[in-house]
Amino acid sequence: MQPNQTSSDLLALFDNAPLNRRYWTIFILMSAVFVFDFFDFLVVGYLLAAVAREWHLTYGQSAIILYSGGIGAIVGAVVFGAFADAWGRKQQMVIGTFICAMSSGLIAFIPEGSWLLFAVLRFFVGVGLTAAVTPSLTVVVELTPTRYRTIATSFYVVFASAGGFLAPAISAAIMGPYGWRRVALLGFVALIIGVLVWLFTPESVRWLAAKGRFAEARAEVARHLGLPLDRVPLPTMPPTAPPRGNLLDLWSQPRMFWETILIWGGSSTAGYGVYLWGPTIVALLLGVPVPKAAAYFVFVSAAGVTGKIVVTLIAPLIGRRVLGVVWGFGGTVALALAGYYNSVFVGGVPLMVVLMCASTFCIEGGFSNLAPYTVESYGVSLGARSSGLGQTANGFGKIIGPLSLALIAGTSQLVSPQQTAEAVFPAFLFLAFCMALVGLSFLFLGVETHGKAMVLDHGAAH
Repeated sequence: MQPNQTSSDLLALFDNAPLNRRYWTIFILMSAVFVFDFFDFLVVGYLLAAVAREWHLTYGQSAIILYSGGIGAIVGAVVFGAFADAWGRKQQMVIGTFICAMSSGLIAFIPEGSWLLFAVLRFFVGVGLTAAVTPSLTVVVELTPTRYRTIATSFYVVFASAGGFLAPAISAAIMGPYGWRRVALLGFVALIIGVLVWLFTPESVRWLAAKGRFAEARAEVARHLGLPLDRVPLPTMPPTAPPRGNLLDLWSQPRMFWETILIWGGSSTAGYGVYLWGPTIVALLLGVPVPKAAAYFVFVSAAGVTGKIVVTLIAPLIGRRVLGVVWGFGGTVALALAGYYNSVFVGGVPLMVVLMCASTFCIEGGFSNLAPYTVESYGVSLGARSSGLGQTANGFGKIIGPLSLALIAGTSQLVSPQQTAEAVFPAFLFLAFCMALVGLSFLFLGVETHGKAMVLDHGAAH
């Protein structure tokens, strides 16, 4: 070995690796974390649509159930984002997945009318969701070679929408004949994913190198590339700024700090406003049976998946910044029109549903761009905390999205078609404004990360 070798020598070898079978095994497991944890989180929209009538819930009670998950998501993102930078990515993913799965599955056993217990379990579903997905996104960004990173990491975020797609699909198929409790029981399936992640997912090489754990990083690179250990360089120079758990470090990059809050928070507010209130609005405002409303939202969710696939293909061609601007303003227009045409039918299909499909195409497609972009911007030493900052803003969006309609309608009012109709247009204008913030943030605060190698020390990134 040559003296005074740095982590750059080791990571240059790692960054030239092909997308081999080991890479795809890890990628598939990380994707499963997204699919099943997001299913557990998003299925509540369909559970609530079923129990709101049965339990005679008010707007306030329904909204508390919906945004309690957002509060939990904030806690999980802040706490586990810091833990993942300080102690590693893998352990936090496993713990988070277990919390999410157990809390989601236990909803099936709550007594009739126990909406407050429902809200408490939703809180822990939110904690588990961000505790798992914050480090899993970071792992995929850090695992993928620079030359493939934009397309591979954008495609990875598709699996969050896949979880959203499963939620209405399974609800439509199962809820009618078997009831909402059988749907809730499926939350336990994510426990299997947690076990598989623990058994087969290694720690991030870039995090190990940034932390100064060079022998472990070297051994993992050797395994990943199938090389003898003596052919892999062992760094000897200590890291200049090893990752730690101090959240105040995020403020060292104020432009990125505010951009992250605006693009994540704006997109999340708009998206969760549509996904979490949408089934209830369609069912109650338009008089559509709950299973049919869930079936409509299969298409709304499928549009989100399609948007992410399109973004995956376009991002390497035009870059992350321009794409963020276009998709942000596209979502603005779609949401405003969905609110305006909330009671119009075209060929027997609610025009509102069609326009919500257009909105999720842009909102979810935008997430496929902005989620890896945040980690890429901050670098490895702040990778999980930056993702946690985004997920924190995302958590506030999970609250503000459903809460916006509740506040506009009046939280003391019982859910009724008349009250909902009065609330829809102003609420959707608010969601459209949130997406406008996303487009403006990319336009005025964004930088291009496509094709640029990640740095270990965030201070060297800019």
